[in-house]
Amino acid sequence: MRPRIILFLIAIVLAVCSCRSDFETVASTGDLEFSKDTIYLDTVFSNIGSSTYRLKVYNKSKNDITIPSISLGKGLNSKYRMSVDGMQGTEGKIFNNVDLLAKDSLYIFIETTANIADANPTDFLYTDQIQFDSGENLQNVELVTLIQDAVFLYPNRFADGTTETLPIGNEKIDGFYLDENDPVNGNELEFKNDKPYVIYGYAAIPSNKTATFEAGTRVHFHANSGLIVANKASIQVNGALSTMDKLENEVIFEGDRLEPNFSNVPGQWGTIWLTDGSTNNTIKNLTIKNATIGLLIQNNDGTTVSIKNTQIYNSANYGILAQTANINAENVVINNAGQASLACTYGGNYKFSHCTFNNNWNSSQQVAVFISNNITGAIPETRDLTATAFNNCIIYGSYSNEMILNKKSEATFEYQFNHCLIKFDNVSNPFTTNPNYQFTTDTAHYNGIILNKDPKFLSVPQHKLNIDATSSAFAKGNSVYLIPLDILGTTRTLPPDLGAYQSKAFPK
Repeated sequence: MRPRIILFLIAIVLAVCSCRSDFETVASTGDLEFSKDTIYLDTVFSNIGSSTYRLKVYNKSKNDITIPSISLGKGLNSKYRMSVDGMQGTEGKIFNNVDLLAKDSLYIFIETTANIADANPTDFLYTDQIQFDSGENLQNVELVTLIQDAVFLYPNRFADGTTETLPIGNEKIDGFYLDENDPVNGNELEFKNDKPYVIYGYAAIPSNKTATFEAGTRVHFHANSGLIVANKASIQVNGALSTMDKLENEVIFEGDRLEPNFSNVPGQWGTIWLTDGSTNNTIKNLTIKNATIGLLIQNNDGTTVSIKNTQIYNSANYGILAQTANINAENVVINNAGQASLACTYGGNYKFSHCTFNNNWNSSQQVAVFISNNITGAIPETRDLTATAFNNCIIYGSYSNEMILNKKSEATFEYQFNHCLIKFDNVSNPFTTNPNYQFTTDTAHYNGIILNKDPKFLSVPQHKLNIDATSSAFAKGNSVYLIPLDILGTTRTLPPDLGAYQSKAFPK
């Protein structure tokens, strides 16, 4: 009898399970609850798809219910798309008779692709709503998206399916030359501030041409994109001081993902590449965010690259990577990079005044400043470092030694640090007898050095490397190297503070 009892019980279980897929429900009565009453899809560029956003819908009643309809208010004409618990419905717009168990929930995923012409002309918002049921049981969740019109620059796609490329050494990359007589965009070498720019692939400035960026210009780079300054070409970034937190007069280079979750994600795009032979490059009031290498400066034609009032944040590899370059930098701030905030390699000639270099990257291999006169495997392997001067600067970070001097005797290696705050802990004393790091006794290379003192930045995670009167960098500069205005245009007091910022009381 026992086997028969077991078979009987199995049959009962199977009967119950088979009936469960066809459970009885009641119609919903308008008492659904939602994780949000409004979904803000953040800012998107015209005709570029948004990220996907999530809404959770709850049935907190004791009844299994059927929602007669879940639909977009604008129906099939809506620029939004949805999926409801994995179902696509009618064109992602309309879903009928959606079952929801008691004390259970379902997910709705929403995205959009809209044109600036679809938005409200006064505020550029595109809106709709998700409607649950109808009549007296109608419940709504609002959808809001800000649409930005933009100028799109990208390589040509040819009839055979291939894409326009640029020659880089013996290789080719997806890219194109900016055209001063483009039939659609006009002069692509003049970047204006009336619309943002979105660049796909590498945009190259042709030889004997100059690309200019007026104050307030915004340039957004797609993944694996950037800007190349070719041989005999020039770049002039003409940003200006801003009076508001939105940096209205700064020129800003960043990625094309505008959602808040991407605001501090390194490596979203490539680099600004000043190639060998580029000439008369000037950069002022520029902010670079989330690149792989912020500025890559290689063997330019001997003219000095001028960099002033510039901020570079969250670079996957380097904030500035210079190779046999000639740079004069004032009021530059570089914060966080996977390898070095500033790397002056393979020789060159450099001068940095009132600059702040910090690196809190989560790696024991990172440094704030790396200087060398060689590259392993290069031909020749060494180049003369004819001059390197750091005046009234801060070199700091979370690692024990935030400065590395990589010297080979086969080439000149000239360096000098004047009135700088430097983080160099020399844990376990491996550098005690190294002649390159004699901070207190080597007056030919070091003067007025403050060693291993906390500058007390306002907020490193928020890239606010400002200081106040409690900082170890307060009033420790030398007026001989004074840059009269700080990065914000504030007049420096005497004796000057170290770094790019004039000290002021932090907000409470």
